[in-house]
Formats: sequence, C-alpha cells, structure tokens
Amino acid sequence: MQVRILGCSGGIAAGLRTTAILIDDDILIDAGTGVGDLTLDELRCVKRLFLTHSHLDHTVGLPLFVDAVFETFRRRPLEIYAHPATIAALQSHLFNDVMWPDFSRIPSVEAAAIKYRPIESGAVVDCGGRVVRAVDVKHAVPTLGYCVEAGDKVLAFSGDTTTNRTLWPVLNAYPDVHVLVIEVSFPNRQHELAEQSGHYCPRTLASDLGKLSHSPDIWLTAMKPGEEEEIMDEVLAALPERRIRRLEAGSVLQL
Repeated sequence: MQVRILGCSGGIAAGLRTTAILIDDDILIDAGTGVGDLTLDELRCVKRLFLTHSHLDHTVGLPLFVDAVFETFRRRPLEIYAHPATIAALQSHLFNDVMWPDFSRIPSVEAAAIKYRPIESGAVVDCGGRVVRAVDVKHAVPTLGYCVEAGDKVLAFSGDTTTNRTLWPVLNAYPDVHVLVIEVSFPNRQHELAEQSGHYCPRTLASDLGKLSHSPDIWLTAMKPGEEEEIMDEVLAALPERRIRRLEAGSVLQL
C-alpha cells in the first residue's frame, strides 16, 4: 500500500495544502486543497472518496475535483463514503445548485457523477484488497477516523479529533498498527481554543497516546500555519519514547 500525502496543513499559505491523502491511485481520504496537486490523469483514477467530516479544509477541493473530470465520473461515478451528517452538509451547502451544481443528479439521478454511500462507525468497506474501517472520533461535528488494512499492514488516520474514548479500543484490537497519522492543531498555550474547537494540543495528544498499546510510526498532521515548530517541540518533549515525525505535503509512505 502506497500512501501519498497531498495536503496535511491545518490552513493555507504559500506551499501549504489542507488534508487530502491518496492511497495507491484509486482511494482518496478527504478532499482539501491538496487535491489540486493531482494531474487530470491522476484525478481520473480515483474511484472512492472517504470523508472524515464536513469542514471546508477537508471538503473544499471536492466540487472542483468532480467538475474537472466530469466525463470520467459520468461513465463511472465517484463513490463518496461519509457519515450521514457529512452527506447532508454536502447536499445542503456545497452541491446545492447555488454554491455548485448538484452532481448527484447530473447528468441524471440514475447515472449521476457522484454517488453518496452513508457509513457510520464500525462500517467496513472492501476496496479491492484494501479494507477501510470507519471509527467514531470526537470533533465539533460528526467525524470519522479511518483504518486501512492491506495484507497484514494497518494505517490509521484519526481525522480531526480531541480526547476521545472511541479510537483507541479499535486500534488496540488490531494485532499491530504500523502507521498512525494523527492531528494536533494547536500548541499548549492555546489549549482552551483546541478544546473548544475539538482538536488536540500536545498535552492532550500525549495523554491519549497513553491509551495505545501498539508502537507505530506516528506522523503529525493538521497543525495551524505558523505554529508547527512550537507544536512539534512540545509533542517531542512530552513523548520522547515514541517515534514521531511531522507530516509534509508530498510525503510518500510505503506499507
């Protein structure tokens, strides 16, 4: 399994892209601004999109993505897997014929360019040798994390979350977790803002990682622009025994 990081920032600025992760060449997790770095041919290869939640930094690239390769999706629709609340948000606020055309009805309802696939925590989707499992996490809106299995390898992605009791039992139930991509958006001095907005800061992340029985490679994502060095220093100080690195757009992980 190849995991290509298209975007992993908690905001935008020169050189920064928001969350989008490409698995092999046909599975996309989230559709932030990082989607725009794929070529048209690469966009045409994507068959399934798994959304963590409805916030713009994870969905803003989706309307333009569908439009860019519409001719491909009118022949073979893009399947969008997401929590029912996320799908409802897309229908109401993005694909609503005001902000953007409703591609779930174009060119027709029967042969639409996108197909919504509602899933909730515990759902398992077989993607041709890769198995994607959804798990509840705790954020400001209903949000799913995802575990992706390929053979005996497991990649876990937290999505946006703060302290929770739901992700860790799922991870611990696997024989092993090889890579954990997990968010930490704010430094400790902004812990109140992190709590209010449903995100980790280094202190709360360190506490929750104490619940994990495995020892995966840990990659940090979703840091707010300009705060990356402070956040990274605080995480490393709090968790010196863990293998932790900062994720960057363009990174490729091989499992």
